[in-house]
Amino acid sequence: MIRRLAYGIKHILELDEPRHHLAIYPDDTFVVSFPGSGNTWTLFLIANLLQPEPRVTLPDLKRLIPAIDGQPRKFFRAMPRPRVIRHHESFHPQYKNVIYIVRDPRDVLISAYHSLPERTDLDGGDRLMSFVAEFVAGARSPVGSWGENVASWLATRGNAPRFLLLRFEDMWSETVGELDKVARFLGIQATSGHLAEAVNRSPADHVRRLEQKTARKIDLDSSRSSAEGGWRTKLPKAAVSEIESAWGPLMSRLGYELCDTAAAKYHTVAVTELDRDL
Repeated sequence: MIRRLAYGIKHILELDEPRHHLAIYPDDTFVVSFPGSGNTWTLFLIANLLQPEPRVTLPDLKRLIPAIDGQPRKFFRAMPRPRVIRHHESFHPQYKNVIYIVRDPRDVLISAYHSLPERTDLDGGDRLMSFVAEFVAGARSPVGSWGENVASWLATRGNAPRFLLLRFEDMWSETVGELDKVARFLGIQATSGHLAEAVNRSPADHVRRLEQKTARKIDLDSSRSSAEGGWRTKLPKAAVSEIESAWGPLMSRLGYELCDTAAAKYHTVAVTELDRDL
């Protein structure tokens, strides 16, 4: 009874988290990604576009691009429009303007594994392979598996004009050019100098240090694996094969090269069929 009364008071005062009940406006933009996809660094880049001065801090990021379950309803209602909000969920039909960040699932696996308190080395042992099976099944994730999450957005919004797909690997190698796409999508007039400054204000090592310093205080995704292609030297062959067997066609469609030559030939045909379905 007391708990329900307390919740009722919070709801009246708009101090409860909106979660799936957020009032969505037509000009809202949602930055969506599967956890471990280089989200925090990419969000810093976007936030430094939204706030050129001063340099964005972790509290600034929480304010500028809040998580849908990280602030009370009152905060979201008071946010200046157009709002930019982050989320990890699978497809949501009310999200009309979406920036979706995707990353090679083999690297996402490394990031997820490093986040485990009981983790051991990536040596291909039973503990790792058990985790790979859980990762592929989405057993430890509240937002489904990597494949389910990514495919839900590509299948529904892949060709929509208000859907921007960002590959983490492209953000890493062509940061200014990819950030320019984001600026155009958000309607931000950014010169090459503004874009370069936003990149300079968001170095990955600086973001990582901030995460490590305040990770327990602020709910942010932690991308601790290496940059593009770290899986090539860190994941055992059995783990790579299991991921590619699960999501080969989807990975190929996104431009991720498969290791298994025989599987790659099969997936070349499968991805053509997938393109027709999507």
